[in-house]
This record gives sequence, structure tokens and C-alpha cells, in this order.
Amino acid sequence: MTRWLVTGAGGMLGRDLLTVLAGAADSAGSAGSAGSEGSAGSPDEVTALDRAALDITDPAAVRAAVAGHDVVVNCAAWTDVDGAESAEAAATAVNGTGVRHLAAACAEAGARLLHVSTDYVLPGDADHPYAEDAATGPVNAYGRSKLAGEQAVAELLPERGYIVRTAWLYGEHGPNFVATMLKLAAQRETLDVVDDQQGQPTWSYALAQQLAALGRTPDAPAGIYHGTASGRTTWYGLARATYRLSGLDPERIRPTTSAAFLRPAVRPAYSVLGHERWAAAGLAPLPDWSDSLAEALRRPAFTALVPIAAP
Repeated sequence: MTRWLVTGAGGMLGRDLLTVLAGAADSAGSAGSAGSEGSAGSPDEVTALDRAALDITDPAAVRAAVAGHDVVVNCAAWTDVDGAESAEAAATAVNGTGVRHLAAACAEAGARLLHVSTDYVLPGDADHPYAEDAATGPVNAYGRSKLAGEQAVAELLPERGYIVRTAWLYGEHGPNFVATMLKLAAQRETLDVVDDQQGQPTWSYALAQQLAALGRTPDAPAGIYHGTASGRTTWYGLARATYRLSGLDPERIRPTTSAAFLRPAVRPAYSVLGHERWAAAGLAPLPDWSDSLAEALRRPAFTALVPIAAP
């Protein structure tokens, strides 16, 4: 039996991960345990702790929560990118120090830690996909806070720590770009969307499946993995694809530049990640972003957002 602990279980990714681990209808968002079947047919025991149930900045609470588990998946994070610019210490307390507490507790308990990180630890100035061992260089406070977490995992869990970087995440259970585009379709005839940032839109459910597969592969080498969809596009391309696949007119989406939407935190211009490391774990990378988007948009949470008529 594999004993799983999912932190941040009330968030978009955490809820999808619980669904995958349970192999049943979504039951995430609160503390508790549920049984499921592993890929080999052996039973899994899953403990789900949301933010109210576990504050990862509390080392004693973290140590108590981790004890008795085999695999810990950390979906807990400070995710307010712009807010981190004026509250970097608070962001780092969660994304850096909190992750260090988890890594230390996993080292003590002999557990494996799958920690979800971000493309924002990279400088975003490349012209080809970033390899897993590419030099880091975050351009904003959020990225610096997440890099601190990565460094803690690498330092404290060199043999049992897994850093899974993702980017451009969207899903059914939280605010995200895809849902916003569909909501705005009922309010505006046209939308201006940034076309000078490249990335890999990643469906949270597909990432959850990948995390579960990695957790169920005990001989996978520790280190950095890139948990983003294959392929690449821009926010403009993602918005157009969202409209086209939802039966809306993609010509309602117009291209613009990042300069038109100045925000407190600088965004990387290039967030395309390479996926070579998955082969070492015997796992395939995530599917192409467009295929995952087409599947995701068939889910009721998204179809319910599609307006019957244009504004």
C-alpha cells in the first residue's frame, strides 16, 4: 500500500490530483483520507490537506502531517504573482521556507516529495526549449520565492526529491485564463490578447495524471522534471483556440503586446520547456497543448461558460 499526502488539496491542481488518485468522482477540497487503487492494483491511502488543514509554514505541523506517508505531493503555494512584488517575504515564507519544512519532514520520514514548481524560476529569454538543467534566473519576486523552494528540495532530498515545473496552468476548479476568456465572450465583442509571450498551456488534470504516474514510479531518478504540455503557442493563440473549440468566432480575438498590459511583475517572454527527463523515469511527456485543451473544453465546467449568443 502506498500512503499519499497531498498538500494544497483545495486548489485547482490539488483537487484534480485527488480525483486521479481516487480514480473516482472529484471529492477534493477538505482534509481527510480516501482509498484508491494504484496502477498495479494495490490499494492507495490518500490524505488530503487543504490550506486550512495544514499551514506549511508551521514546521511542527508539517512534521506531524508528513509522518507515516510514503509519497508527499506539494500543491500548496503562494500563487499571486503580482502580489509577491510587494510581499516577497510572505511569498518566500510559503514557496521557499514552507517547502524546506516539507523537504526536511520527508527526509526524516523517509518519504518521497513531489514538489510543483514553475517556469518562472527561469529567465525567459531563450529561443529554444529550456532543458531541465538550464541555468535559473527568475525575473520577478514570485520566481525567486519558487526557486528557494527548489533549492531546498535539491539540498535536503537529493535522492527522493522531485521538482516538477509547470506553466500556464488552467483547469476546472479555480480562476484561470481559459475560463476568463469564455466568461468575457458574453461581455465583450472583441478581446485584445498578448501575442508576444510564448508558452505551453497545461491542463491541470493532465498534470495531475503525470504527478500520479511519477509518484507510482519509485525507481524514477530524483531531480527536475518539466510538467508542461508539449508544443507551444502564445496567449493570443490559446485564446483563439479556446474560442474555436467552443464554437465561438476566433476572429473576435485580436493580438496585442505585453506593453499594453503593464503589471507589477515582469512576465517571462519565453516559457517553453523541454521534456527529455521523463524518459529516464520511463514515462511519456504530457500531450500536445491543443489536444489537452480540446479534451478539457468538453468538461461541463467549461461548456457551462460558453455563451449561447454573442454580446
